[in-house]
Amino acid sequence: MKDLKTILIIGIIIVVLIVAAVALEWLKSGRTAENLSSGIPYDVVTTFKGEAETSRAFTWYTGDSGAAGVLQVVKGGKATFDEGSVIKVEADNTVIKTDKGRRGVHKAEVSGLEAGTLYTYRVGTGNKGEWSAAAQFMTAEADNGSVTFINVTDSQGVTAGDFEIWGKTLNKAFETFPEAQFIVHNGDFTETPGDSAAWDSLFSNAARWVTGIPLMPVTGNHDEVDEQAAEFTSHFNLPDNGVKGSIAGTLYSFDYGPVHVTVLNTESNLKKQAEWLKKDLAGTAKPWKIVAMHRPAYGGNTYKKVEDWTGVFDKYQVDLVLQGHNHEYSRSYPLLNGAIVPEGENPVGAARGTVYVVTNASGSKFNEKKEDQFYHKVHFQNNQPVFAGITVSGRTLSFEAYDIGGNKLDEFVLTH
Repeated sequence: MKDLKTILIIGIIIVVLIVAAVALEWLKSGRTAENLSSGIPYDVVTTFKGEAETSRAFTWYTGDSGAAGVLQVVKGGKATFDEGSVIKVEADNTVIKTDKGRRGVHKAEVSGLEAGTLYTYRVGTGNKGEWSAAAQFMTAEADNGSVTFINVTDSQGVTAGDFEIWGKTLNKAFETFPEAQFIVHNGDFTETPGDSAAWDSLFSNAARWVTGIPLMPVTGNHDEVDEQAAEFTSHFNLPDNGVKGSIAGTLYSFDYGPVHVTVLNTESNLKKQAEWLKKDLAGTAKPWKIVAMHRPAYGGNTYKKVEDWTGVFDKYQVDLVLQGHNHEYSRSYPLLNGAIVPEGENPVGAARGTVYVVTNASGSKFNEKKEDQFYHKVHFQNNQPVFAGITVSGRTLSFEAYDIGGNKLDEFVLTH
């Protein structure tokens, strides 16, 4: 009898611990028992969609799949959403079926803003108690000749602990580059795209940054599977300027200051993307051209399916290609026509070649270092999360890579 009583007590303790652990994860992800079935926003993230100087886009989820969404924006740093000054935007509301049931997906964009100006916003249903916390964002300055942004890749978590590491990586990145104006993530956000708890952990651990600083995503092979990327695309409100036949939200381009960023999708519709890429790069007057993609053209290994793309990079003098997928660090020499450009051979104004970088991973998953290739200038596996800060100013681009401990791992400068 005494043994039975002891077993019951132990069983109760185990149940309490399990419930407490689940509750903690709910709180960390913003998904409490209340907002799982309500209009309370969670997974709030901001992106560029229109011009960075005059607009900003937002996406959020709600547990109530029938909830409407509204964005409220006020000029300045005061979170007073009074009727006299607030800008109201009705969201585009859709529904997605997740592993936890049907959820509301809400996307909104505000335009007509002033350049170089601080704004405060919140999103919600409009009902009392169903608003996000107020957050701030800054529009890009008009005719700004410089920009700094952060590059990370392959957060690719499964557990809450995995995404805590991703959050710490981003914290260190902004501690190192506090002036950064946006983030480029080179894909594989989660291990399994249908794991909604993983997405919630991803956003909750980065909420202090991605609610105010645009997170520009690249589609990885863990984001699009069998030409399906609904979970991935539902989380981001992105430029709709890609080619027909590609999944909307997986192929786009945008400008910030002197930089034109082209985001490619290595998972589907590669041939049509090559034709679109030519038009995209030919159509920009920005002095710096940067491409972001997931599988590396030149990384720890090469991806033969994108050979058409590298020819376009050569023709239109792409300066830098940011890549992911390999979970190791690699940087190429400047490459042109599949060969190393000898240092100092090309004068200013001539083709200087393209540098290809894989910024290891920003989560907890690392692969064994692959064999060195002829194009590798830097190639290593440090088994630590890595981030990079990229600054473009005038005729100079500087790239600095650090580990999560703040140790500088690599740096280089490109000049026009």
